Amino acid sequence: MAATDLTGVVWQKSRHSNSQGNCVEFAALPGGDVAMRNSRFPDGPALIYTRAEIAALLLGAKDGEFDHLAV
Repeated sequence: MAATDLTGVVWQKSRHSNSQGNCVEFAALPGGDVAMRNSRFPDGPALIYTRAEIAALLLGAKDGEFDHLAV
């Protein structure tokens, strides 16, 4: 889905985002799902996830399961 089709949502990015804007942004959707987009391409696609999927992602990130991807 195009991120521009998600009107009235509030996009949020991490305070750890760098000054070049290389990050992803999340938005809570009215039906309970969560949208994610690339901050460098705010008019590009948005991926839609369930709250359970986002919770699993965040738990994995907190546990360091994706640390190897940032090296």
